Amino acid sequence: MKDVKTVVAEAQEAMSMAVEYLEDALAHIRAGKADVRLLDGIKVNSYGSMQPIQNCASVTTPDARSIAIKPWDKNMFRVIEKAIIDSSLGIMPENNGEVIRLGIPPLTEERRVQLTKQCKTEAENAKMSIRNARRDGIDDLKKSVKEGLSEDFQKDGEEELKKLHDKYVKQVDELLAVKNKEIMTV
Repeated sequence: MKDVKTVVAEAQEAMSMAVEYLEDALAHIRAGKADVRLLDGIKVNSYGSMQPIQNCASVTTPDARSIAIKPWDKNMFRVIEKAIIDSSLGIMPENNGEVIRLGIPPLTEERRVQLTKQCKTEAENAKMSIRNARRDGIDDLKKSVKEGLSEDFQKDGEEELKKLHDKYVKQVDELLAVKNKEIMTV
């Protein structure tokens, strides 16, 4: 039999993981500004193993509209360029022999609307995970009642799960609002 604290702690961990995943997913959605996290998902073949670009080059944002990639090994220029071109980033790299530059183009109004829809979908997925964690917690409490847990403790646990649910859903809404504002700012 699980006690109330264990059930609530497990649900809280699942809910916080959903929020962390959302933060990460939103960071990878391009908002018209240069951000080195745009390159996080791109891997390059470096000496026989697939590595993130950050492991074989220094990545910086010299200004709000560009990302500079300076490979530590000159042989990596072509590999990094090809990885960026093949990725879903949709930005053509410029190579001057010293640095690979990615110019971040300004977003069109149509693209901004698409990105806000994509953010909303990610937020809904996070909310669904939070609701599932609450439901799983309530199910665990119901099982524990059958195994001898007091119904008063069950009600207290369900109330605590509801408070956690509301707190994390509010965090998701706040993250979504910030990202939408960032995308819609011209």
